[in-house]
Amino acid sequence: MEDNLPFIELNFEKRCCEEMTERSKEFYDFMNKRRTVREISSEELPDELIHNLILTAGTAPSGANIQPWKFCLIKDPEVKEKIRNEAEKLEERSYRELYSQRKKEDIAFTGTDWQKSFLTEAPALIVAFKEKYRIDEEGKHIPNYYPNESIGLALGMLFSAIHNAGLVTIPYTPHPINFLKKLLDRPDNEAAVMVLPIGYPKESAKVPDKKRKSLDEIMDVY
Repeated sequence: MEDNLPFIELNFEKRCCEEMTERSKEFYDFMNKRRTVREISSEELPDELIHNLILTAGTAPSGANIQPWKFCLIKDPEVKEKIRNEAEKLEERSYRELYSQRKKEDIAFTGTDWQKSFLTEAPALIVAFKEKYRIDEEGKHIPNYYPNESIGLALGMLFSAIHNAGLVTIPYTPHPINFLKKLLDRPDNEAAVMVLPIGYPKESAKVPDKKRKSLDEIMDVY
């Protein structure tokens, strides 16, 4: 490591194995309560809360620390309505013409259909965009490194932050999703990745009765 590089001291607190194990178990138990929720209350959320969620997503690692993401916060009812209208047009066609019978069977347990009321009922939407490349002062394209992996890591942090705050969301990916870029007038170097409606669950909210895979099913040891 070269001495002239701008490094700072790592702020790190080492813990004993027993404490680390206990903390890991507590965090797993907490995160294991996270569920995807489609029935989201319209109760308003404070801006500071939402801003903190997005700031947490921004702490994710990224290729060369370029941080190739942008999170668009949408609270305007008219904009949410436009997103829902366009999304439902696409969804209705997908359910009617594009989805295979196998896919319909695979998602049947969710009880979902082409109608996406959470897009207008949730008090806020976060639309995540990845920055495919940068543009310098001369208009030249500069590559970003691992933008797919980077935005994926940031979204994982965002989901954890939402759950930690006591809120719910659903990872919504309409297909094709590129209408969001035009609707929100985003620059050419960005690509929409996901919509996250956030809020409290409705008092009557229900979720599918499903189980997560066991450790043996998701881990191989070498």
